[in-house]
Amino acid sequence: MSRRRLRVRAGLRDWLIAVGVAAALLVTGLSGHRAATGPDLLGYGLLAVGGLALAAGRRAPVAVLAVTGLCAVGYQAAGFDVAAVAFLFAVYAAVRAGHRIVTVAVSVAVLASLPLAALVSGLHDTGEAFAQARGALQIAWLIAAGAAGEALRQAEQRADEAERTREETARRRADEERLHIARELHDSLTHQISVIKVQSEAAVHVARKRGESVPEALLAIREAGREASRELRATLEALRDDDTTPPHGLDHVTELVERAAKSGLATTLTIEGRRHDVPTAVGRTAYRVVQESLTNIARHADAGTASVHIDYRPDTLAVRIDDDGKATPDSAPQPGIGLLGMRERVTALGGRLRAEPRSGGGFTVQAELPVERAS
Repeated sequence: MSRRRLRVRAGLRDWLIAVGVAAALLVTGLSGHRAATGPDLLGYGLLAVGGLALAAGRRAPVAVLAVTGLCAVGYQAAGFDVAAVAFLFAVYAAVRAGHRIVTVAVSVAVLASLPLAALVSGLHDTGEAFAQARGALQIAWLIAAGAAGEALRQAEQRADEAERTREETARRRADEERLHIARELHDSLTHQISVIKVQSEAAVHVARKRGESVPEALLAIREAGREASRELRATLEALRDDDTTPPHGLDHVTELVERAAKSGLATTLTIEGRRHDVPTAVGRTAYRVVQESLTNIARHADAGTASVHIDYRPDTLAVRIDDDGKATPDSAPQPGIGLLGMRERVTALGGRLRAEPRSGGGFTVQAELPVERAS
């Protein structure tokens, strides 16, 4: 929005300059008290066009340079002894835009054409024509306009370079912080999760060795420990920009459903539409939505069944997770960190997320992820 306002302000400023220059040229031309003959009307038109053309100097500096130069030569040929002010503005704009060689070439052509235009007007002899040409476009002013444009161009280049340097520094610091987070996660979490995994594995092994039935809760803890280890390893590798292990995506949703079923939640998976490749970010986000939804169902919903529905559409991937838990429209749960995280992931890809109780009871999470836009 701020950039749009800046562009509007710049455009308005260009138009004000163009109108001001055109008015100044017309006033100067009218001060000669010339009659309204055909050549005079043409000259007035060229004065106005030369000034108003400056409004497009930011978008098409070379074209404006050519137009103002032709107008200056034209109204000199029509007998108007008016300085080529608009052409000086166009020289400044063209040099500022980086068109130095073209500007020099056009300026030389205009300087050479002005004496001829003064002769064509029939109002001056050769000496007067050259004197009028020098007055219409002083070389000193021409050089000054070009130098001012070049100075501003270099200043803008230095500013752009400084901005790029700041962005590169920010990216480098972000990379360093990401590596720092990876090390902290590794040091603080890997050991505790490993202990949980080893202890649960040992407990299951001992129970089976004794011929005892293994509690479902213990099996769930063991499976959760395995999955946590895999997830932590994948997260650390992602933080380190290590692409040797592919991230979880749609191909791993079946594992989530099977794991939920093993934990006692009757879960079904339905896939509709013609399956096609989706961007990695879309697949990873869909996986996270299903994972977080099933985790919330197991923790908070007090549900007996859940369903996961994935619909491949031409330009959208739709994911819906429903349960038959205790949620009702009158007792909507407060959104937690998991739901906020899902919404941020989906929104970052330009998608939509809807999470709310169903009218018949239970909870639904629906995400629509644009495939084309995310790719």
